[in-house]
Amino acid sequence: MAKPRKPVKLMSVLVKSKGGWHYIEVSAKIALRFETDPKTRRVVCTLNGAHTFQCALSPNKGVFTISVNAEIRKKLNLAEGDEVTVELAEDTSKYGAPMPEDFEEVLRQDPDGERLFHALTAGMQRSLIYLLNGIKNLDRRIHAGLIVLEHLKENNGPVIAERLNEDL
Repeated sequence: MAKPRKPVKLMSVLVKSKGGWHYIEVSAKIALRFETDPKTRRVVCTLNGAHTFQCALSPNKGVFTISVNAEIRKKLNLAEGDEVTVELAEDTSKYGAPMPEDFEEVLRQDPDGERLFHALTAGMQRSLIYLLNGIKNLDRRIHAGLIVLEHLKENNGPVIAERLNEDL
């Protein structure tokens, strides 16, 4: 088993793109330390020692970026141009996102659905987990988890986003 990478601390500045999204930059030298395969750099990021989240280091014109959404900016009172303390640690979680316990239970109770879910790409698994994590009401989240598995079974695996959105 590979030795865990040591966390890295750095300073960065919050940038606003022409398209309106906010991000911080990380040098390629630092980002490549977290490469798990040529396409994947999943990390646990802590900003200003106050907010921790799982994310990807995305390549962008010779550097790597981490998106900082409005919720995080509001929580940390960050604006374009603000200096940000960043700590990056290796993301050793199974999915690269926190798995809702209730969806784990739904998967456990449906072996066919679980098999199809785990046959999806890691990115699609994460997308579905993010979708479910966005539902705060427990009963609605469980219901949505059941719909996701039924969708996978009806399509024998692939996610058809438009149809899934209709079902949800």
